[in-house]
Amino acid sequence: MENVRGKKLSLQKPLIMGILNVTPDSFSDGGKFKSTEEAVEHALKMVQEGADIIDIGGESTGPGSKDVVEKEELERVLPVIEGLRKKSDVWISVDTYKAEVARHALEKGVDMVNDVTALRGDEKMVSVLAEYDVPIVIMYAKDPTARTTREAKNYDDVVKTVHHFLVERLDFGVRNGIRKDRFILDPGMGAFVSSDSKYSLQLLKRLDEFKDMGLPILVGASRKGFIGEILKTKVQERLEGSLACAAVALMNGASILRVHDVQETRRVADMVHAIMTS
Repeated sequence: MENVRGKKLSLQKPLIMGILNVTPDSFSDGGKFKSTEEAVEHALKMVQEGADIIDIGGESTGPGSKDVVEKEELERVLPVIEGLRKKSDVWISVDTYKAEVARHALEKGVDMVNDVTALRGDEKMVSVLAEYDVPIVIMYAKDPTARTTREAKNYDDVVKTVHHFLVERLDFGVRNGIRKDRFILDPGMGAFVSSDSKYSLQLLKRLDEFKDMGLPILVGASRKGFIGEILKTKVQERLEGSLACAAVALMNGASILRVHDVQETRRVADMVHAIMTS
């Protein structure tokens, strides 16, 4: 995986993407970082703990979250991006579906874009990504907008549905000028798929069925509601469940894990990798 400045991230070992939400309403860490300095400090801590990528988001997309206007999102993320870039050469991802937010972030040194709408949220996003030629994460979501719901959507075969969606979105991006090798696939987890937890479990169990597209797979199960539902735990008590999902995801083909608990996940990922390559 390579950014526009020629810096590469090897996919020969699992990559850890640390989550940095500079939002007041994200489900796990909303409002935790009240200043740019606190946010940058936390990002640097995650790098020290083993994060390969820091994913910075300025708008929550969880159930019950509110829309954020472009200006406010930029005011939240750009200072953090600038502050982190001055202190580290770690890969930075911007978690946004807005084309102009992505453009400004890329101009400040961001390496990749994480779009939970898979290029559906802003019709201009595809041209920005084609212009800047950067890696792009496209994620399955049952809802066409970034604002996901708690709907208990049912599937005859959730893996086939998600696979078909990702193939269609990939084709759309390629037809509009984004190189195929720039895509990273995220099958979605939790409420993005359904409030019925069995579908997230099935995606993890059958993750290897997405490998036929020949692209890196990202999984973001960390602290999701389906873990809490199964283990009967609150958000801050889902570490063990999150690590179990991480291990299964890696063994079934994931290359990147998007997580809150970096140090613990880094250790699990390294151990799983050692087992798989022994």
